[in-house]
Amino acid sequence: MSQGVAYLKKLRAGAGIVLALVFATGCQRRAAAQERRPAPVVEVVTAVQQDVPVYGEWVGTLEGYVTAQIQPHVSGYLIRQDYREGSFVQKDQVLFEIDPRPFQATLDQARAQLAAAQAQLGKTKLDVNRDIPEAKAKAIPQSQLDNDTQSMLAARAAVQAGQAAVENAELDLGYTKVRSLIAGIAGIAEVQVGNLVGPPTVLTAVSQVDPIKVYFPVNEQEYLRMARGRKGPNGLGGFGQSLQLTLADGSVYPYRGRILFSAREVNQQTGTIRLVGSFPNPRNLLRPGQYARIRALTETVKNAMLVPQSAMIELQGSYQVAVVGADNRVHITPVEVGPTMGKLWVVTSGLTPGARVVSEGTQSVRDSEVVNPKTAAAPAGAR
Repeated sequence: MSQGVAYLKKLRAGAGIVLALVFATGCQRRAAAQERRPAPVVEVVTAVQQDVPVYGEWVGTLEGYVTAQIQPHVSGYLIRQDYREGSFVQKDQVLFEIDPRPFQATLDQARAQLAAAQAQLGKTKLDVNRDIPEAKAKAIPQSQLDNDTQSMLAARAAVQAGQAAVENAELDLGYTKVRSLIAGIAGIAEVQVGNLVGPPTVLTAVSQVDPIKVYFPVNEQEYLRMARGRKGPNGLGGFGQSLQLTLADGSVYPYRGRILFSAREVNQQTGTIRLVGSFPNPRNLLRPGQYARIRALTETVKNAMLVPQSAMIELQGSYQVAVVGADNRVHITPVEVGPTMGKLWVVTSGLTPGARVVSEGTQSVRDSEVVNPKTAAAPAGAR
């Protein structure tokens, strides 16, 4: 019995040795296969260091440079519309006419009352001129001269009041022709001929559209970068710089604009501050109420490192790049990033000038792996 047990032990020991030899042989074969496998080919680009202009884009709303609400000064029935809606009108051009007959009658009455007052003034002057020598001769009492003098002063005041009434009636009659306060594009009429209108009634609006204003909101960070970038005439740096406008059809407006000023305060609900710019509009192509994309320089990053966006590895909010060393070995390097510029990404720290970065296939390379780097074309936008 003891001999059988000993035999089984020897048999098990021999089997273990055989398995160990087989395992070792397999590992050696796999290691040899890995050594024989060629290094993977990857495309690399050299990180470029240069000053990078950073642009911001916002959605803006166009408004007239000056917009005037056209309202009548007097009440009456509208009898005529003298302009074509949507057309260009000149300053003081007649847009509407209100029935002038009641106002003409009031003017005629005021003129008649003025004439009566002037006649009365003439009579009192004659009385005073006649009373003066007679009062000196004691032919009439002094009180009569005093009364006639006061009557003359009252008549003179009545003449002045009559003149003011005539001027007021002339103004009201002139106001029956409702004129444009500015030169610009006239809007659609809000009333129809035959309507009874008065001072609260808005007849139409006229907007000066050359130049035209644009309003657009920027966040506080963008505002601060722009304000620190340049000094403008109002002391709030960056204002006065060039603006680019893109229309709804994707075309770029041929004229450049400029920032005029900023709003007084930051909107507490949105965290933005509204900027106001202006654009030349010689062909009246831009109209109030249009939406447009506004683009402007917000800052310039000095000596920024640029790599293609395809080279960036994002992992739970952090960023890495695969850097190929002088021995062609990959090193996964954490970096900090800034803004993007086209297809490039600004790296603020973690890279040195001249570093070779894997631009394609970053997800397939492993840290410390030896690769066969092939130089790719320089990233667009880098010099």
